[in-house]
Amino acid sequence: MEKIFNNTENAFSLKSNSELNRAHFLFQMIGKPSLVKIGTSLTNFALKFHLPVEGIIRKTVFDHFCGGVSEQDCLKVVANMYTKGVSSVLDYSVEGKEDEEEFDACLKMTLKTIDFAAANKAIPFAVFKPTGLGKIDLYEKVGAKLPLSSSEQNEWNRVVVRFEKICQYAYDNDVQVLIDGEETWMQDAADDLSEKMMEKFNTKKALIFNTLQLYRWDRVPYLKALHGRAKEKGYHIGMKLVRGAYMEKEAKRAEEKGYKNPICSSKQATDDNFNAGLTYMLDNINEMAIFAGTHNEESSYLLMELMEQKGIVKNDPRIWFGQLYGMSDNISYNLAANGYNVAKYLPFGPVRDVMPYLIRRAQENTSVAGQTGRELALIISERNRRKLN
Repeated sequence: MEKIFNNTENAFSLKSNSELNRAHFLFQMIGKPSLVKIGTSLTNFALKFHLPVEGIIRKTVFDHFCGGVSEQDCLKVVANMYTKGVSSVLDYSVEGKEDEEEFDACLKMTLKTIDFAAANKAIPFAVFKPTGLGKIDLYEKVGAKLPLSSSEQNEWNRVVVRFEKICQYAYDNDVQVLIDGEETWMQDAADDLSEKMMEKFNTKKALIFNTLQLYRWDRVPYLKALHGRAKEKGYHIGMKLVRGAYMEKEAKRAEEKGYKNPICSSKQATDDNFNAGLTYMLDNINEMAIFAGTHNEESSYLLMELMEQKGIVKNDPRIWFGQLYGMSDNISYNLAANGYNVAKYLPFGPVRDVMPYLIRRAQENTSVAGQTGRELALIISERNRRKLN
């Protein structure tokens, strides 16, 4: 398999010199855990006391990792990326909300992004987080099969209605929907809901996609069991494969509550698990569709190799590669230049409301071994290439 991910001219073709320099500065900062910790504390303090820092945040970390403050604001970025064959997934990245009014607002925004996707071929997917539609504690209780009070049951019924409204609207508009994965203690309820949506709306092809977080050692068995149920009931599986985003939180909670850590014992075990999930889905691609959400070059090459071995064309609509906006451009743009389906998650929302997402992004980059160093090396390589030219 030809190694394509070192081509920095393709990777950063849309970035001006000043944007490249900003990326260099940001990844230098993110590469230092102590600075991330201090920066997170200062940012939270400044926002809590309404200090005038939103302009600074907007011009630095926000503009690098986000598409804009509104869905309309994102359209310029969407169009720009699509000139290079990279599609977008508009991701309303407002996190940590807790009341019914905010859950209804998230529903409304998700329906609006489905409208955008239906009208714009550069936006092939919509996406939502289950906790954007209901409280995490309620998901946890439902997943644990604990009895609900009458008010909790009414609240859960509203969560189910929101799920169904989104999936029905996506089905009516022939738009694919990604349902993000979250913490293990709420995931069982979200998995059950997602499975019901797949059973109802994926009868002809995969439109509704759940998420497998493959840093969890139990996810490949779950996928295989789901496949058995799908074959029995006659629907297609849509699945976004990721490694996972809550490793430290999961390990800490498992230790505190005295249960087995749900996360794989090592980075290698996680990589092996991800690749096993990838291979299983490709082996059963006639009954599945895959969105491979990964910044890992080896897993990306593996998917390319499996496609080649099985005679699957590069732009097969059942297979997508995905990365986050502001990261791994060397993977996204080089895959697109070679004819593969690629989509970037494009977060948006008011600066203040998106800060929890951005802080999590910085913390994840700090904790993933080699990620920040690889980003920096590629940026430096491209800056040197431009100087020579």
